[in-house]
Order: sequence, then C-alpha cells, then structure tokens
Amino acid sequence: MKKLINDPVDFVPESVEGFVAAHGDLVAFHADPLYIVRADAPVSGKVGIVSGGGSGHEPLHGGYVGIGMLDAAVPGAVFTSPTPDPILAATKVVDGGAGVLHIVKNYTGDVLNFETAADLAAADGIEVRAVVTNDDVAVKDSLYTAGRRGVGGTVLVEKIAGAKAEAGGSLDEVAGIAEKVNDNVRSMGLALTPCINPNDGQPSFTLAEDEVEVGIGIHGEPGRERIKIESADSLVDRLIGPIIEDLPFVSGDRVLLFVNGMGGTPLSELYVVYRHAAKVLADHGIAVERSLVGNFITAIDMQGASITVLKLDDELTALWDAPVQTPALRWGR
Repeated sequence: MKKLINDPVDFVPESVEGFVAAHGDLVAFHADPLYIVRADAPVSGKVGIVSGGGSGHEPLHGGYVGIGMLDAAVPGAVFTSPTPDPILAATKVVDGGAGVLHIVKNYTGDVLNFETAADLAAADGIEVRAVVTNDDVAVKDSLYTAGRRGVGGTVLVEKIAGAKAEAGGSLDEVAGIAEKVNDNVRSMGLALTPCINPNDGQPSFTLAEDEVEVGIGIHGEPGRERIKIESADSLVDRLIGPIIEDLPFVSGDRVLLFVNGMGGTPLSELYVVYRHAAKVLADHGIAVERSLVGNFITAIDMQGASITVLKLDDELTALWDAPVQTPALRWGR
C-alpha cells in the first residue's frame, strides 16, 4: 500500500483538519465529537440539514457543507458509520429553530445511528425528520444493507433539499422535496479495481486483470455479476439499461445525467461514459437537460464509475439551478 498518510488511526481527523484549513471561509469543524459545520451555523429560521457516514467517499459529505446544501456533515472512520454522539452534536449546532432534516444513505449502521441521534434530539426539543436514500438498482440487499443502497442519488438529494431549505422551506417541505428526489432517481456502478482501505492496507475484493464487477457498492461490496472486460460503450449499456427500466424512464422525460468517478478514474474516461449514456437516453426519447460529471461520491481509490439519472420537472430543475457555495459544488453566486 502506498498512500499519503501518517498513522492510519489519525487519517480521518487529519484529513478533516486539512479540509477545513483549506475551506475555512465556508466551513468549520469540531474535533471531539467530530463533525463539519457551515461557518455561519446555525442559520436562524432555516431548516438545518445534516448528513454523514463513513469516510472514504470524499467529497461526500463534508464537501457539500455550505450555502445551499448541507449545514453539517458527520464523518465516521473509513467505511464505518459515525456514532450517535457526533450526529446529535451536529444536529444541535445547526438547529435554527425550524427543525432539522437528516439525509441518510441506506446502510444499516448509518440508519440505526441516525435514528438514535434523532430520538435524543427530540428529547431535547428539536424536531427531526429523516430521509433515507436508496437509489441503487443493482441489488436488493447487500453486505451493508436491508434493501437498496444509497449511492450517487444522495448528492442530488442533498443539493436539491439544501436549495429548498435555503429558500425558506418548512421542515415538511424540505423533507418532501428530498423524498421526491429519492423517488425519482436511480443509479448503478461498476468497478475495474478494488479499493484499498488505509486502516488495513488490503484490497476490498480481488479482480483479475481482465475482469469487471458490475453493480458494485461504494464500500467495495459485490454487485450483480463479475464479467470479462468489455468496451466502454458495452459497459455503459449494462448500467444505463437497468436504470431506464427500473423507474421506468420513458420517452418525453427530462432528466439530469450524473456520471460519477469512484476515486481512481480519469475525468477523460468519465466523459467517454457520459457520451454513450447521453446517446442511449436520447435514443429512448429522454432529454438530458442537466448534467454532472466528476468524482462526487467515491470509494477511496477504486477505478470505476457510476451512472445516476434523475427525472426532472420544473420544480426540481429550479432547485438544482439555485445558487450553491460549498467546497465541492459552487455555482450561481
């Protein structure tokens, strides 16, 4: 294992410390318990939004803390849910009197720990709602979940719910728009290589040089099938086909197409993926009206990609276009 780390025990706190030092105009952090918070929190009268989960998926979630998106993010150890204590602390610090929304990826540890934190916050008089993302069409259950996993769609939920909260939406309205995004978004990914967790220096699984894992999870958990390497277009077909069929997406739909890198994939390759995914959608009469390409929800250093498609309407499009100023997403200001 070759990584730019000191002691693996210090990897996450040192990474967070450097992240906040680089983006101190937007975010701050609390070291014990560990969480990242927007610099002006709490915002009086605004619904606070908290998300989080195991580290290793950067820029998710800390990169999305700021104006128009998250109010706080709670990082756990690599691929390990944060405990209820930092989630509760983050919930309290962003409470501006209008309630707090938890956005939680559907992994067992995350769901249980956010539920516990929400119960504790309620006991302190804070109204908390939770939306659990589950956009992955690859598998129904996995090593980490009961039901579908929360993957790339989580980024879109955080952006659009964040815009609704920034515009003054009530807790019911912000939770409702988050649910609407989750109901209308689907994702699937693949891996060309495993990722290596810095805690133990071991690959998360093994793949032969000529193999691809289709339907991979963001922690390196297995997918639908292991196949021999194919052309980029053929691999995209294996992802975009199940996505279109699942909702289903139909001719006349307007969509946002999000092609995400898993951490070790060059941007040039992601644009090869985007090129064919957009063509397949066009061939189905589906209009791509918004796009996002890059490393936005990763699995450390895994080589691979995921495709996410969100069905748009005027409301979702306007909220996607709304100004955002975070370390990882910035436009409109």
